[in-house]
Amino acid sequence: MSSRNKNKNLSLFDTALLLPALRAAIAKLSPRVQWRNPVMFVVYVGSIMTTVLWAHSLRYPGDTAMPGSFIGAVALWLWFTVLFANFAEALAEGRSKAQAATLRGMRKDTWAKKLEQPRHGAAFSPARAMELRKGDVVLVEAGDFVPLDGEVIEGVASVDESAITGESAPVVRESGGDFSAVTGGTRVLSDWLVVRIAVNPGESFLDRMIGMVEGAKRQKTLNEVALTILLVALTIVFLVVTVTLLPFSIFSVEAAGAGTVVSLTALVALLVCLIPTTIGGLLSAVGVAGMSRMMQANVIATSGRAVEAAGDIDVLLLDKTGTITHGNRQASAWFTAPGVSRARLARAALLASLADETPEGRSIVELARQEGIDTAPVEGAHFVAFTAQTRMSGADLPAGPDTHEAGPVPLRKGAVDAVRRHVEALHGTMPAEVLRSAEDIARRGSTPLAVAQGARVLGLVELKDIVKAGIGERFVQLRRMGIRTVMITGDNQLTAAAIAAEAGVDDFLAEATPEDKLALIRKYQSQGRLVAMTGDGTNDAPALAQADVAVAMGSGTQAAKEAGNMVDLDSNPTKLLEVVETGKALLMTRGSLTTFSIANDVAKYFAIIPAIFVSTYPQLSALNVMRLASPSSAILSAVIFNALIIVALIPLALKGVRYRPVGAAALLRRNLAIYGLGGLLVPFVGIKIIDMLLTAAGLA
Repeated sequence: MSSRNKNKNLSLFDTALLLPALRAAIAKLSPRVQWRNPVMFVVYVGSIMTTVLWAHSLRYPGDTAMPGSFIGAVALWLWFTVLFANFAEALAEGRSKAQAATLRGMRKDTWAKKLEQPRHGAAFSPARAMELRKGDVVLVEAGDFVPLDGEVIEGVASVDESAITGESAPVVRESGGDFSAVTGGTRVLSDWLVVRIAVNPGESFLDRMIGMVEGAKRQKTLNEVALTILLVALTIVFLVVTVTLLPFSIFSVEAAGAGTVVSLTALVALLVCLIPTTIGGLLSAVGVAGMSRMMQANVIATSGRAVEAAGDIDVLLLDKTGTITHGNRQASAWFTAPGVSRARLARAALLASLADETPEGRSIVELARQEGIDTAPVEGAHFVAFTAQTRMSGADLPAGPDTHEAGPVPLRKGAVDAVRRHVEALHGTMPAEVLRSAEDIARRGSTPLAVAQGARVLGLVELKDIVKAGIGERFVQLRRMGIRTVMITGDNQLTAAAIAAEAGVDDFLAEATPEDKLALIRKYQSQGRLVAMTGDGTNDAPALAQADVAVAMGSGTQAAKEAGNMVDLDSNPTKLLEVVETGKALLMTRGSLTTFSIANDVAKYFAIIPAIFVSTYPQLSALNVMRLASPSSAILSAVIFNALIIVALIPLALKGVRYRPVGAAALLRRNLAIYGLGGLLVPFVGIKIIDMLLTAAGLA
């Protein structure tokens, strides 16, 4: 499911979306659907009223104050107003449903090899994926599809996850660690895995993704509910005002003995034009489209609340590795101890790294090779692999030229404190010069690794993790938006401080444990802040569950994905910045359309009020600043514009207002200048053009 294909399939003007949306718009005319949107429900009732009045005018032509053709035209455009609002929502939901349909196509009812014992080599029996239950253990071999989501408990294999992430490059999944989760529907390319099923049928990650992107199941966010209450309040105010205008008109005509009482059709038109129908008709579409835009970024949001919360975030917790830095620390320099040659240190570091399969260990071998150091292993050496417990790798060398000693000697390379304890256990000491060099390396934001031969420390290797280009500028932009950035790392204080200063983050948490992350999130939340973070491991689950916006990596463990309220299918930690920008774009779109909707009511006021009451109060003709042709033309032009502006704004509602990383005050000024002033001026121009067209066509 590549991004290219998704964008093509979800084009706004794709007929595959337009035709179902048109049918859905008509289906949404049901009263059970319409009453859920109070603003448009008023328009819906007004459409029914004017339709009844039009039918009455056809049967009793002399009983109506306005011509039947005029009443029919108003009724028709009021129905169009309701249909256009329905169409906007249906189109947004259609894009989500198209995404869900794509995901459904990935589901495969495959056969699985259900193991009788949870180990490789045990007897197995064939079972359909839909027959498996949580806790079952299956064997997945090369060419097999993973039947359901689960955790790898044995084996290592490359897995094709392109059906989920869109990335063609396979990934490695293995037991233990943060890369043990496998997703149903992915395919094993090599070797084998023993997987313990973590979900029941219908509860898989793919099933949850489908449910998440179904726009029809979206719950309204708190801000959306608050805005709906405001729109309802405005609608009630205008409804009360409009209802009271009829008795005023009757009284004025009777008192003056002249004039015409305002018609019910004109009052309905006035009410529809004055209530905030533009934002009322597009509000739901904006919310659904926000989740759809997240999906286009390959991020699955569990709810609209999560998307909206991303726009309100004011604290970002960012892992150093992979987010702020490239995450692949590379050996860059040698620092020898007194009396040790550079070649001896490099050779010792190379031999101690031959059993180290980590990227850091391989980079040490590569650096030594580039400098012409002999890379041949020593015959008879016993190599010691790197482990997270010892934080060292090495080799036990026999006597010879590589040891410069008479007997077998342990050669070790690893973290400075680990090597220091190793040397002290052999009754040696870490030279003060080496310790000072280690501190200097850490201050620069690099990581020092010590190399020791027996009880003697030979020197240090500097591992440098490069800060990503342009990340500092992004942090400056976030700071302008009032967002505080906090780097989280397991590095020591000196290294963390150096990288934090180079990247330009506001704060950092060094030597972070899962408990430290959780405590930090709670600290900020107790201050009334909203916190966002990313994570991929089981140890990240508590912090992800606590964070307001928690983006779990798609390659992470099942626990992390269940704790988060968003899942990044690309497993890109920097996606958190894009998530925040998408959330802010959603809030900006809603605010911009609300500003435009309320502002354009002013222009419609000048168009329709004089037209309605000029026969009762001739002095109101002075308010006809647009010089509209006739009262009926003015009313009909305002109603037509009111319907068409919803259609015109559908692309903006679905694509969103372009986000600009500036402060709140600057955003407010820009919003008022473009959508406030625009909402004030556009209706004047639009209504006048429609009036001229109606006059030219002889319909006014």
